[in-house]
Amino acid sequence: MSSPAAPAPDTPVLDPHADIVDLTAAVVDVPSVSGDERALADAVEQALRTHAPHLEVIRDGDTVIARTHRGLPQRILLAGHLDTVPIAGNVPSTRRVREGREELVGRGSCDMKGGVAVFLKGAVEATDAAVDLTWIFYDHEEVAAAENSLTRIAAEHPEYLAADLAILGEPTIAGIEGGCKGTMKLEVAAHGVAAHSARDWVGDNAIHHLGAVLRRLEDYEARRAVIDGLEYRECLNAVLIDGGIAGNVIPDRAVATLNYRFAPDTSIEQAEAHVRELLADLPVEVTVTDAAPGALPGLDTPAARQVLEALGEDVRVDAKQGWTDVARFAPLGVPAVNFGPGDPLLAHTADEHVPYADLRATLDGLRRILAPAGTEPGDTLGA
Repeated sequence: MSSPAAPAPDTPVLDPHADIVDLTAAVVDVPSVSGDERALADAVEQALRTHAPHLEVIRDGDTVIARTHRGLPQRILLAGHLDTVPIAGNVPSTRRVREGREELVGRGSCDMKGGVAVFLKGAVEATDAAVDLTWIFYDHEEVAAAENSLTRIAAEHPEYLAADLAILGEPTIAGIEGGCKGTMKLEVAAHGVAAHSARDWVGDNAIHHLGAVLRRLEDYEARRAVIDGLEYRECLNAVLIDGGIAGNVIPDRAVATLNYRFAPDTSIEQAEAHVRELLADLPVEVTVTDAAPGALPGLDTPAARQVLEALGEDVRVDAKQGWTDVARFAPLGVPAVNFGPGDPLLAHTADEHVPYADLRATLDGLRRILAPAGTEPGDTLGA
C-alpha cells in the first residue's frame, strides 16, 4: 500500500477532493509539454500517496501507476496521458461563459487533462469498487510511438497493463467510443526522365504520372465495417505531394504520401495488401513508412457490458474514428474503450477547452462504473 511522502518544495499541489472544474484547472496550470512531464507526474504521485492509502503507488520514469490488490475476479485499467502538445499562449487556464455554456480554456484541457483530473479524483474516491483497479498516468503520448511510456511498460512490465478492460480518458464528449482504427502511411513514388521544360518531349514528367494515382483515390469507395454494432469508416487519402527541383526542369521523380485509416478487423498486412492491390496496375513504387494496428472494441466482453450497464441507456456509444492508445492494449488481449470529457475536434487547437458539463458528466459516469458491488444502476459513488 502507499504511504504519504513529503513533497519536494516546488511540487505543485493537486487536491483530488476539490471540485472537478477546479482540479482540472490545477492540472492544466502545470505545464507538461511532451518531454517535460516531471512536475505534473510529481504532483499526481504526491496526490495519490497523500489521499489514496488504499492504492499501491509505483513510479516508473515520469509515469505513475496505482493499483488495488483485493483479489477480485475482474480488473479495470484506466489510463490518461500527462503530456500536451506545445503551449500556444493558453496556459494558465482561463474560464468563460459562451452562449450560456461554462468552459475551461487551456492547453490540454480537452486532450486530455480533463480526463486525467477525472481519473485522479476517481482513484482517490474508489476505495470499494466491485473490481480491482489499475490507474496509469503516463508520459510521451503526443510524440513518436517509440517514446510513449506505454511502449516501455508493455515491454518491461506487461503485468502492469493486465486487465479485463482498459478505459482511456481521451475526449469523447463523455460518451463511450469503442476501439480505434488502424493507421498507415505510404509513399507512392513515380519516376520519369529529367529534361529542360522548354523541351519536354525529351523528358518524362513524373509529377504527371501521379495523376493516375490521384484519380484512383478520388474514385475510391471506402469500406464501412460494422463491429460489435459500431460502424468504422475507413479513409484512404493523399495527404502530401512532393516533386520537382526547379521551375524549368521536368521532374524525374515525384512522391505522393498516402494515409490509410482502416477498420480494426484489418491487420497491418491486410491493409498494405489492399493499397498495393488498388494501385497494382499503375507505374509506381509503394513503400510503407509507418503503421499502427487498430483495436477491436470488445464491447461483447463481460467487463465492457458491465460498464455500459452502469452508464445506462442514455450514454452515447460509437466507434472511435481516429487512433488512440487503446491500440496498445490489443496485442495484450485487453479490450479497450475511450471515455473522457471534451470534444476531440478541439484537441491541439489554440482555443482548446472543455465544458464544465462534460467534466461533471464524465465524473458521474466514472462513479457509476466504480460503484461498490450491489449498487443499483443509476446510483453514484461519491455523490
